[in-house]
This record gives sequence, structure tokens and C-alpha cells, in this order.
Amino acid sequence: MTADPDPGPPSQTTPPTTLRRAITLPLLVFYGLGVTIGAGIYVLVGATAVQAGIHAPVSFLVAAFVMLFSASSFSELSGRFPQSAGEAAYVEAAFRLPSLTVLTGALLLVAGTISASAIAVGCAGYVALLVPLPLWLIITLTVLFSGLVAAWGVVESVKFAAVLTIVEVLGLVVVVIAGIWHQPEIILALPSVLPDPSDTPALASIGMASLLAFFAFIGFDGMVNIVEETENPARNMPLGIFITLMITTLLYFSVAAIAVLLLPLEDLGRSAAPISLLFESLTGMSPIAITLVAIAATLNGVIIQAILSARIIYGMAKVGRLPKGLAQLNARTRTPLLATALVTGCTLVFAVFFPIGILAERTSQVVLVVFILINLSLLRIKWRGDPAPDGIFIVPAIVPVIGLVTCIAMLVGPVLIG
Repeated sequence: MTADPDPGPPSQTTPPTTLRRAITLPLLVFYGLGVTIGAGIYVLVGATAVQAGIHAPVSFLVAAFVMLFSASSFSELSGRFPQSAGEAAYVEAAFRLPSLTVLTGALLLVAGTISASAIAVGCAGYVALLVPLPLWLIITLTVLFSGLVAAWGVVESVKFAAVLTIVEVLGLVVVVIAGIWHQPEIILALPSVLPDPSDTPALASIGMASLLAFFAFIGFDGMVNIVEETENPARNMPLGIFITLMITTLLYFSVAAIAVLLLPLEDLGRSAAPISLLFESLTGMSPIAITLVAIAATLNGVIIQAILSARIIYGMAKVGRLPKGLAQLNARTRTPLLATALVTGCTLVFAVFFPIGILAERTSQVVLVVFILINLSLLRIKWRGDPAPDGIFIVPAIVPVIGLVTCIAMLVGPVLIG
């Protein structure tokens, strides 16, 4: 009887690096607010005023209404398929067409990078009020810094973003309080922002402005892309989405109403830093403090867009829809460094060469196409009768139907009006 050969030392395999599930509900809400609030209100309130005049606040309500139904569809789908690259995963599960999955992912990446570029341009507009540097250089430094923070680590970068989010929300709250303090009767003037139902030109202008306002609400769709890093996602993701939407709607309407009721529309539309202009007009104080808040808000938006776009690339590469190298995670930061670098480079190109208005409109149009696909995906899954996991958020089939119709209307409405 011979002895068994020496098996040698036990093999030591290194467990694969995975995303860290450490984002709580408060951090998730801060993430959603951070990616939503930023260029949307700190910069685009002037652009919506140019298109819709005194009725600009209503355009934010229209955009929020459209968002509500698609947000509900996202909430159910995030429970059915809790993985990064959420939208692409949803389309894959519904239609099982690799080409459509890749198209969805490509649309998301385009939307994410263009959105980050728009916010970076808005951030540079505020920085330029304080620092006498060329705009292109300010944009470049903003984008590169945001990329470095996004590569730092998800908990660290989201906590950093949470601090900036508190600052930017407080900035808007201060503006609202200052507006009411300066002119208490403004509350009684709120009905004047509502259009007469028979005023066709006003309704048309609101429809045009709502496409810009829609950009201000883009954010919850990015939240689902960090679902693999969220604690108890079946409960926390739907809650986070709806809390984010509720807070942003209240803030946007309030700030926009104060802006159009208290400032000349011409001045509001011409300003590259409308919130600073509003603050100075209301308080008579130097706008430096609110300008710093606006810089924090817009910088926050760029950072979070970089995080979510990198997660989209990571998620698609992980399932083989993009080169596997893009799914590599750094062992120390546990973030997709190559994907983050790619997003940062693309963001910089768009930000340097395109104006913010065009970037915001194109982002809204691309995101609306994605939302149409998402609502169709949930409808197909429900039509097939696919069972849903226990304990997740469920919506009736009419919700994705309304989401589909409202997204199509917002996408083609401005084209028909124009």
C-alpha cells in the first residue's frame, strides 16, 4: 500500500472583489438629491423663465408629474432585478434582445456624460464669478476633480456628496425663506403663475419649458444603478426614489416661483448665475456665500453623475455586454477605476465644446427614450406574468402605461409645438 502523494500546501484563492453594500436609506436619499439638485435649479431656472415666463414654476410641476409614473416603474423593476446597470438589465429581462440591451446602455452612458457635462458648465459659470480663469480651464479642473472623488470609494464619495447635498438644499431653503421674508404677500401671488386653461400660447410655452425642467428631475434613475451597494434594496430603493422626488418638486416649485415673481424675467434669463442674482436682490448682501453654495451643488452633481455612469459601464461589462476589463474593480477602493476614467474623459469633451442649454435638452430627450423603454419593459414583464419576488414594491399595469404615454408626449410635444 503506497502513501498518497503529498498534496502540497492548501491552495489560497483570493475572493473576488465585490461592490460594498453599505449605503443606508439616508445616504441613498442624499445621493438622489445630490444627483438631482444642481444645474437643474441652480442654473436652468433662468432658461425655463426665458421659455415659459411667469409660468416657469408650472413647467417643473409638469415634469414632476411625468417623472412620478416612471419613478414607480423603476421602483418595481429595481426590486425584481437588483443589479447595477439597472435599465439595461430591465430591458434585457423583458425583451431578451442583446442589441436592445446594448442600445439602452449606450443611451444611458450618453445621457450620463452629457448630463455631467451640463452640470460642469453650470458649475464653471459660478466659479467664474470668483476666480479670474478661462472658462475652459475651470471646466477642466471641475471635471478632473469630480472624477478623482468618484474613484475614491463609493462610501467615501457618497458621504462627500451627502455633505455637499446638505449645503445645496440649505442654500435653496435660505432663498425661499428670504423671498417670503422680503415680500410676505408673495404667497398670495402664487396663483398668478398658473396659466389660464384657454391660453394656448402659455400652455405651449410651458410644454417647451417642461423639457428643460425635466432635466432638473433626472436622478432617481441613477439611484437604481447603486442598488448592489444599498442596504435592504427592496425596501430602501422605492422609499429613496419617492422621498427624493417629493423633496425636489417642493424645492423647485418654490424657488422658481420666487424667482419669476420677484425678479425681472429679462435679468433672470440673461444671468449665468441666477440663484446668486436672486439672493443678492432679496437680501442686498454680497452673493459670495450663495455662489459658494451653488458651486458645491453643481460640483456635487458632476461627482454623482460620474459615479452612476461608471456603475452603468461596470454593470454592462460584468454581464458581457462591454469588454470585461471595464468590470475590473480596484482592490483598495473597490471602485471601477477604468470605467470612471472613461466617463471623466467623455464628460470633459462634451463640457468644453457644448453650451449648457443644448446639453440639458439633449440629456432630457435621451433619458425620455430610456424611460419609454423601461415602461415598455415592465409592461411586457407583467403581460408575460413573470412572478415577482416576495416583499418588493409592486404597481398596477396602468402605471407603466401612463408612464409610457406621458414620456412620449413630453418627447414629441415640443417638436410638434415647434
